[in-house]
Amino acid sequence: MTLPAWLVPWCKPWCRPWHKAPPAVVPATPHDAAALAALHGASFHRGWDEAEFADMLGRTDTLVHVMRRGRAIVGFVASRIAADESEILSIALQPSERGRGLSGALLRSHLGHLAGRGVKTVFLEVEERNRPALALYARLGFRQVGRRERYYRDPTGAQTAALVLRRDLS
Repeated sequence: MTLPAWLVPWCKPWCRPWHKAPPAVVPATPHDAAALAALHGASFHRGWDEAEFADMLGRTDTLVHVMRRGRAIVGFVASRIAADESEILSIALQPSERGRGLSGALLRSHLGHLAGRGVKTVFLEVEERNRPALALYARLGFRQVGRRERYYRDPTGAQTAALVLRRDLS
């Protein structure tokens, strides 16, 4: 049970068991590879496996952040960096955590870390029918700069277009 927001300031220590701690965004570690693979597999038609995440986490040109609630990973975002540009490779949130604004908080934090590494421009591809993702990216200042026909394949095998989005961080 989550406490109503108006009650939280008056909550005494006895309320803590019912109040969920806010999630924290932290860098992913190699120990997170299995959990990231499980979350990616639950979120996408073709999930990445543990070895792919382990490889990604060992690279210097890749930045991966996880959102933790306690010890549990509730979300992640991964980007590849080249010079002063970055491409968001994937972002996912546990289904039970969606619709609460957490993906926006996760992505804003990640973008801040990218800017801190000198990244000036961020790109990503998103399936054209993914309305929640498109709304999130629009709220965070991403704009469409291209389209890739037949980029994704849905679970039925049908091919769908990807929209290429861009955001300047400078």
